[in-house]
Amino acid sequence: MIELIEVEPGKWRVKRPPREIARSDLPLPNVISDTMDPTEQVDGKFYTSKSQFRKVGRSLGLIEIGTEKQKPKVHAETRAQKDARRQSIKNAIERSL
Repeated sequence: MIELIEVEPGKWRVKRPPREIARSDLPLPNVISDTMDPTEQVDGKFYTSKSQFRKVGRSLGLIEIGTEKQKPKVHAETRAQKDARRQSIKNAIERSL
């Protein structure tokens, strides 16, 4: 049942019943298994273990999509350049007033 609650004078919130969390009846519902269907790696062998499949792929120089390391962002300007730009904008605003 949805009802309105007055939080403070003139401010209202909708109170909703708590939602059920979708969860398995298994003892460890948040654990991801290491097993998978037999999958062929580029070395011609089939693997049923995700960790072994990834290990062989890394040893062959392959990159698994989604697990590659991102390059760090390079900032275009230094802190001194930012401060100089801000000061220049401030001076221009002051001159226009």
